[in-house]
Amino acid sequence: MVKVQWYPGHMDKARREMQEKLKVVDVVIEVRDARIPEASRNPVLDSLSSGKPRIIVLSRRDMADEAETEKWLRQLELGGCRALAVDLQRDKNVKKKLLQAALDLTREKREKQFSRGIRPRPVRATVCGIPNVGKSTLINRIASRSQAKTEDRPGVTRTLTWIHADEKLELLDTPGVLWPKFDDEKTGSLLAVTGAINDDILDIPMIAMDGIHIIQDRYPGLLPEVYGCSREDSPPAVLRAIAAKRNLRKENDLPDTKRAAVMFLQEVRKGRIGPLTLEAADEETENLSE
Repeated sequence: MVKVQWYPGHMDKARREMQEKLKVVDVVIEVRDARIPEASRNPVLDSLSSGKPRIIVLSRRDMADEAETEKWLRQLELGGCRALAVDLQRDKNVKKKLLQAALDLTREKREKQFSRGIRPRPVRATVCGIPNVGKSTLINRIASRSQAKTEDRPGVTRTLTWIHADEKLELLDTPGVLWPKFDDEKTGSLLAVTGAINDDILDIPMIAMDGIHIIQDRYPGLLPEVYGCSREDSPPAVLRAIAAKRNLRKENDLPDTKRAAVMFLQEVRKGRIGPLTLEAADEETENLSE
């Protein structure tokens, strides 16, 4: 696995600002990537959101393995969080699901306010997570208008912004925040493969080969089906097969494996080689489903 680290200065500033803003937040909505539910978990949020009810939203449900997503949802619920998976592009009930979950988690607090003759204010929720998992897209779906800037690259949102999403819900949009050091090299690779880390700092062919290795382990027959390689091929050999399949050649007619690496990552990130979940849920959770 390639050793990957990416922690721009604005992330540290955003973390400090989030810590202050969370004091007035009722609910934490953490967005993760359904393809990498554990690698896209920011451990910094555990301490920042201590004591706050949490909703975990697995985005990109359409790009993930549906059976694996169900296992992950059960595991997250067993961990004490409300969890749901959504397709942010097609799911028409995103707002309804999030609003109901937020109201459920704050029901006791609001009922106490009613009993004292106080009209509850809208639920205040912060939407947070690592870069490029769909936070701003989620906010725009809930607010039913484009209030948060979205692009398919990490690091677009850089400031904290309050958004009036509904008469019952106010949202705090936050920048994507990573943590200063990945303890597990595989975590960095998974984040890089799925596009959560800026490509400009990456060795793209090495990251692509990490992705190939992970997919070969999780879905042994997939790459041969898509690219015509062998199950026994090494990652460099798979890149050569991709170059041949996509007709990517250098001037000397040799396979252009650098362009193949770029294309492979693009196809993985866009879901073009099929739905993938690159991390397995705990075996104990899987046993509960049997």
